[in-house]
Amino acid sequence: MQTPFKTIGIIGKPSDPSIAATLTALHAFLKLHQYTVIVAKDSAHFIDNPSVKSCTIDTMGQHCDLVIAVGGDGTFLSAARAIVEDDIPLIGINLGRLGFLVDISPNELSDKLQHILKGHYTEEKRYLLRTKIIRDGQIIHEETAVNEVVVHRWVTPSMIEIITKIDNVFLNSQRSDGLIISTPTGSTAYSLSAGGPILHPALNALVLVPLNPHTLSNRPIVINDSAEIEISFCQTKQINALVTCDHIEIPKVLISDKILIKKEPKPIRILHPEGHDFFYILRNKLNWSSGYHTDNHAIKP
Repeated sequence: MQTPFKTIGIIGKPSDPSIAATLTALHAFLKLHQYTVIVAKDSAHFIDNPSVKSCTIDTMGQHCDLVIAVGGDGTFLSAARAIVEDDIPLIGINLGRLGFLVDISPNELSDKLQHILKGHYTEEKRYLLRTKIIRDGQIIHEETAVNEVVVHRWVTPSMIEIITKIDNVFLNSQRSDGLIISTPTGSTAYSLSAGGPILHPALNALVLVPLNPHTLSNRPIVINDSAEIEISFCQTKQINALVTCDHIEIPKVLISDKILIKKEPKPIRILHPEGHDFFYILRNKLNWSSGYHTDNHAIKP
């Protein structure tokens, strides 16, 4: 099966010169196979080729049929947010440490990428969250997140007091260091480190995880991902809160503000090599069942 990919974009981690060798090899591989290649402007300088075509990450989805992110999960998240509106697929090459989303290593790049470009792949859809900060009835900021939206206390030693509503129905109030609203994708990230459950990527669900709650009975809760979540503050003393969408900070959120969080209507399309196995990734990345073999599936070393 031949895929319709003709123009392929490459997005690398702009602050990491160690990606130069992989970017150069990837660019050469794609050009050798007669693809038009466009490299993100902030990482194109890592390729020693004066004829490299480039564009900004925000416009790459308008020019390409496929995008390849080279780096760690952070680079992949940036690429996903940039192209989600353009409905084109994304592939991840892992140069990071953990890499739940980027599942092709540089030493298997040519083999696995060639199979994907010939149409031998598994496609997965992951949904993002859109966050709106409402002040005096007006939207003052909007941002998207692939992993999670987090409301933190900011520049204060005190806990923040949060009211949470789900589809305009009161869920709870809590005193805590903050609240994580995570997608299934983000359930293996910050949410996991805060004690949240791991959600299978195919679930239509979100998880709300309190950060160091004052009341120990305040536990994570899983809800339908079609719900709209509203966060407001109930303390009387003015403090600033910090909202983060993945690694993007929205500072100086006031206690009079409301935070609305809802699933984006368009998913990001991720292409994996054939045989992609979410449970194998969990075992491998989290060091589960080390050395154990089953009759049907051997644990890879």
